Formats: sequence, structure tokens, C-alpha cells
Amino acid sequence: MNKSLMSERYKVILRELDMKTRVSVIDLALKLNVTPETIRKDLSALEKEKKLRRIHGGAVKYVGVSNEPDFNHKVSLAHHQKQLIGEAAASFIKDGETIALDVGSTTLQIANSIKNVRNVSIVTNSLAAAVTLNNRLEANLFSGKVIVIGGTSNPRQRSISGSITNQLLEQFYFDKAFISCGGISRNGICDFDVEKAAASSIMIKKAKQVYVVADSSKFNQSAFFHMDRLSSIDVVISDQDMPIQWAKYANIGKLDWVKADERMYVD
Repeated sequence: MNKSLMSERYKVILRELDMKTRVSVIDLALKLNVTPETIRKDLSALEKEKKLRRIHGGAVKYVGVSNEPDFNHKVSLAHHQKQLIGEAAASFIKDGETIALDVGSTTLQIANSIKNVRNVSIVTNSLAAAVTLNNRLEANLFSGKVIVIGGTSNPRQRSISGSITNQLLEQFYFDKAFISCGGISRNGICDFDVEKAAASSIMIKKAKQVYVVADSSKFNQSAFFHMDRLSSIDVVISDQDMPIQWAKYANIGKLDWVKADERMYVD
């Protein structure tokens, strides 16, 4: 085995990952003129070194349990996938409902996609989502009201959280809660920030139906704080199908899984 060639492939793979945030096995095999199997071995080796994380068909950047990116940076990651997920999630919102929308770059895309619904009340602790929702209300893209929960602001994550936030959330009942996460696995959902996760956990507890929105880079990802079990979730909306190995676990059996893609929005 030529270690020099392998090292050059590693450099190319990591450079591609820096530019694109996610890479595919097929694209890398074509670019490097090697077999897909060679690329899979390269990705596995780099994953062991915590240089990246394998996902179905490719890899994404490795994110350690204590390293949550700034919100503005997260918005740019897997942006197209999050747009599709946001559009799919927004389609589940119906006239007259009370909605909880937590903090996240994917839930921001839900706010960006809400339209053609009437008399909807949206409760959020996301400053970014609140601005977007207010703009859409002013443009008459939907009707209703936006309730911004008070508490302590986090400028890095454009969020509000803390004990005041949690006390206020306990006063609400929601028809549906839309929840983002730092990671999702067969053991449940987790997040990087304890206070943000605590607020999201209350939204889950107070909602009739719980929707988790997570692009495939979150699959089997670890984060600091466990938010809830998959058995507490009704629907997962993602850009990829459920990992095959999860299906054998009983706690996932009743979970609805929605794969968002462009075909959902063809007129």
C-alpha cells in the first residue's frame, strides 16, 4: 500500500470537506480516480482519527461534544438539506394551531417556509426565527401571532433560554412542537447546550405531537445533553431515510419518518 498516495487522498478529502461541509463517496472516487471501496476505507480511517464522521453515502465534518458552531455558521451548513426539511415541516402546520418552535438553524428554515395558514400562534425562544416570522406576518404570508419567550439571551446562538424561559414555557400547551437537535441516534436526541435543551424538553412534554427536524449529518452524532427518547417523538423529518440498523429496535417501531426532497414540492 502506497502511504504517500493515501496521505494525498486524505488531504484532498479533508480539503473538500472544508469547502463543502459534506462529501460523497461517489464524487470523491471520481475526483481521485479510485474505487468507491477505497474511498470508504479512507473515510473510515479518517473517522477513527476524528477528522470527519461517516454518514450514509459519504461523510461530514466531525463535531466534538463541546464544540457547537456559532448560529450564523450553522445556518450555512447543509443549507439546501435544511431548506427541504423546513419546507416539509411547515407543511404539517394547520390553521388555528398553537406551535412551539425551538432554537436551531433547521427550525429557522421552518419559519422561512410557513405560508398559507391562518390564525396560527407560534411560540419560540429563537431570536432569528422571531424576526423571520414577524417579516412573514407583515408580508401577509400567513396570519396569527408570534410569541417570543423571555429569558436570558445567547448572542452566539441567537436564542433565549434559562430558568425564566422554562417557567414561561410550562404555562403553554402546544398542538405541535418542532424540535432541532445536535444529534439523533436510536437512543434519542441530544444537544450541545444544556439550557437550550432544557427548553426544548419542556416543549416536547407540553405538545400533543412532536416533530424532530434533523439533517443526516446529525445521525449517530453525540452531543453533551440528552433531551429525550425517540419514543417521545412522533415524527422525524430528515433529508435521508432512517438508518437501516435502527429499524430493528422496538422503541423506533412507531416512529413516522419523513424524507424531505425536491419531489415533495413539484406542482
